[in-house]
Amino acid sequence: MLEGLNQAMDHIEARLDGVIDIRELARIAVTSEYHFRRLFSALAGMPLSEYIRRRRLTVAGAEVLAGERTLLDIAVRYGYGSGESFARAFRAVHGVGPGEARQTGAALQSQPRMSFRLVVEGSSSMQYKVVEKDAFKVVGKKARVPLVHEGANPAIAEFIRGIGPDTVRRIAGLSDQDPEGIVSVSDDLDPSRAEGTELDYYHAVVTSAADVPQDLDVLRVPAGTWAVFENSGPFPQALQHLWRDVFTQWFPSNPYESRPGPEILRVRPDESGEAEAALWIPVVRADAPKRG
Repeated sequence: MLEGLNQAMDHIEARLDGVIDIRELARIAVTSEYHFRRLFSALAGMPLSEYIRRRRLTVAGAEVLAGERTLLDIAVRYGYGSGESFARAFRAVHGVGPGEARQTGAALQSQPRMSFRLVVEGSSSMQYKVVEKDAFKVVGKKARVPLVHEGANPAIAEFIRGIGPDTVRRIAGLSDQDPEGIVSVSDDLDPSRAEGTELDYYHAVVTSAADVPQDLDVLRVPAGTWAVFENSGPFPQALQHLWRDVFTQWFPSNPYESRPGPEILRVRPDESGEAEAALWIPVVRADAPKRG
């Protein structure tokens, strides 16, 4: 897995001044495009698209300072359709426009080339199980909210506060299978997983109920394989770190990869600020035939 990722990084470097096909990167890494994007984001701490943008503007910055090409030539070389769009992107990364940088020899920011290596820590083991699950429904209340990687999500907290207690009781009464009770469900996330991008959030239950009240939102989930991870710790930090550890530790060490589908989190907090959690991630065997 890590060898394939590093070969994909080599491919990016060779094509910073050309077209970078994400499907080709996934093929080199011997995984699906969906899983490649998610795994890269977890390992690198930034979306793949942001890394490519920063690398291009790092190399472009060196060419700006070298003064051998016109600024428009450099803009076109690195995929910008106009000098204005290049100048905006350049300033966003370097804090100064390309013309000013060339005139003054300003100090620029640099995004180092990434490579991945295995670090053996062995400090703890992860509890997990793999479950084959029939088709089910997620039933509850839905809101479109921004993605927050660290700390509480104010939009989700406000949304949950706005759900009346009677509605919560009616939703909870529909639960008839694992994971039991009220759960948090995230779906339709932006492939980049960038901070601030939006997702569908459900305060809901997992159910096979045929009759669903019309005032509730329904997400139909097909049958498939799920990896279930359990942990406990401070809320919400331990839960956010659980998601990170799944992608940085478990996936690189096991013959599974993520597949499209909702992520389901069951949380049982206590009065001390601790919580027990179970995280359900849709997965597929890494050696299963790829689609698309």
